[in-house]
Amino acid sequence: MDPDAVAKAFVEHYYTTVDANRANLADLYQEASMLTFEGQKVQGSTDIVAKLTSLPFQQCQHSITTVDCQPSGPAGGMLVFVSGNLQLAGDEHALKFSQMFHLMPTPQGGFYVLNDIFRLNYE
Repeated sequence: MDPDAVAKAFVEHYYTTVDANRANLADLYQEASMLTFEGQKVQGSTDIVAKLTSLPFQQCQHSITTVDCQPSGPAGGMLVFVSGNLQLAGDEHALKFSQMFHLMPTPQGGFYVLNDIFRLNYE
């Protein structure tokens, strides 16, 4: 398994899903998963998706600048750090953001998001 290839595939899938329909992210999280979104902590797949779908915009477009990854621990986890731009519909200027994912392997051979931390990067 090439960690960089896994990270790249995950990031592409995650942000394509976020941009198209945030409700479809539920399968990427489990009940032990935790999201920290701009300092607000939410736990569990249902509550995480509720938080993401309640954000005050309907359409957005992510443009990824960097993806860095590292293997994490003996269980086969992976840390993925993303930076990029977020363009909201109707806004002239894109917002800079960073997001960190701690991916853990599933018995089926895939990964789920154990930890997710999102921050806007204000200039």
